[in-house]
Amino acid sequence: MTEFTLSLAGYPIHVEALFESTKRYCSAYLCDGPALVSVCVAASDIDAEREKAAREDEIEGLQPRTFSDAYLETLALYRKIADALLMRDVLLFHGSVMACGGKAYLFTAPSGTGKTTHCRLWLSEIEGSYVLNGDKPLLRVESDRVLACGTPWQGKEKLGRNEILPLSAVCILSRDTKNHIEAVSFHDAMPALFSQSNRPRRPEAIRKTLELIDRLGRHTRLYSLGCNTEPEAAHVSFRGMTGGCGL
Repeated sequence: MTEFTLSLAGYPIHVEALFESTKRYCSAYLCDGPALVSVCVAASDIDAEREKAAREDEIEGLQPRTFSDAYLETLALYRKIADALLMRDVLLFHGSVMACGGKAYLFTAPSGTGKTTHCRLWLSEIEGSYVLNGDKPLLRVESDRVLACGTPWQGKEKLGRNEILPLSAVCILSRDTKNHIEAVSFHDAMPALFSQSNRPRRPEAIRKTLELIDRLGRHTRLYSLGCNTEPEAAHVSFRGMTGGCGL
């Protein structure tokens, strides 16, 4: 058993975990002082994650994957943190967040669509850009704005920073032969936003998630991007979301 406190989305969280490796996984986010939220990961939570992964493999027709208990604990921990922070107006989201000029830009799409490839184009083509979080950022939805928050859960490439920046835009990415970007309404973006957010099971948590997604749509500009893998794609999305400067 190991205990530590980390800060996510501005909230100090006390963690009780089984593996010391989990503390190392969160090392860039460790903090001191009293916690506002407490979570505890038990062996049953790890078993639930293994069962969930097995169900997903079966649904997708994949060979069953094997995961260590230590890795599954990191997934269970983030799920518990997401549940605990939801009622504090923090939403776990699946996407890649790029940062430039003190603002954050969130790219979201189903896995395998090309988010990572597009973010690499930003790194090579958009001066001053960097990855705030490559896979599972937290979005802190305030009364008049949304903040994109770095987390240890950064994806396979392990790209991210322990920073919190105002979210300027959300871009729903799809593959296309030509590069184009258009503003979209919240009504049109809602299915993608909901599908890429953490979806709890409790009715009150589902209602809260829908409320936060609605506020996300009202406080943040929404775009649809069709793109290929050419460098031009980064410039098209950057110009489209920033009006040419983004600063």
